[in-house]
Amino acid sequence: FRAGRLAGLVAQHKGRAVAKGAAKLEARILEWTRRGPDDGTTQWSSRRLAQRLGTTHMAVARVWKRYGLQPHRLRHHMVSDDPQFESKAADIIGLYLRPPAHAAVFCVDEKSAIQALDRLDPVLPLSPGRAESHGFEYFRHGTLSLYAALETRSGAILAKTARRHTSAEFVSFLTDIVASQPLGKTIHVIADNLSAHKTKLVEAFLETHPNVQLHFTPTYSSWLNQVENWFAKIQRQVIARGVFRSLPDLRAKLMRYIRHYNKTATPIQWTYSTPKQRIKP
Repeated sequence: FRAGRLAGLVAQHKGRAVAKGAAKLEARILEWTRRGPDDGTTQWSSRRLAQRLGTTHMAVARVWKRYGLQPHRLRHHMVSDDPQFESKAADIIGLYLRPPAHAAVFCVDEKSAIQALDRLDPVLPLSPGRAESHGFEYFRHGTLSLYAALETRSGAILAKTARRHTSAEFVSFLTDIVASQPLGKTIHVIADNLSAHKTKLVEAFLETHPNVQLHFTPTYSSWLNQVENWFAKIQRQVIARGVFRSLPDLRAKLMRYIRHYNKTATPIQWTYSTPKQRIKP
């Protein structure tokens, strides 16, 4: 210590000795974690697995942390069974990564059945040590559908509300999109496979508007539509905790959010990390 002081001691310290059998114990923890419990439960806790293997819960926790294992978490996924997945996805991704120079690209969808929920009890506001609290009872004034089109170059949102979400409302919204662009400008519209998007009414609209091209996402692949990212935002920031006294009140609050959003809108930086796995050029 006199020669090297504290830095010298630290340099000489080689860390805690590896316990005998540590590699075997680690292998057992990993094997049992992946195997799952045999007592009817669906996942291990560190304490229950430690008890089963005769070790400490901290030893289990260290192995889980080292290998990024989190048995308590669960995610959901959806696999597309569309036989044309690769070609449809490549078409849409191409519009994102290499957008046409003299055309507009809109991601379109509708968020249906947005409830105008009015709380019967007063909302208890956020305060130190207490989260905002909503009463259990509510009154539902009805529902609205929100049609939204995200313009990919700017990130701005064109939107309208409707009481229904049929093919007629969809065509009416497409008409609004066309009206927002210079006459004759080519417009690419990305939409999902909802039946209301593939009716004779839609076909008639496309025949009279040859500058509009519809691009359908593959089945069960709404993640390819950028407007879904924006719907998640308005759900989280407006709808989930909103109190709406009427349908007009719901509509006013939705549109107010959209007006403010558009003041600072930016394009979504969309990427596809492993295109060679499923996308054919």
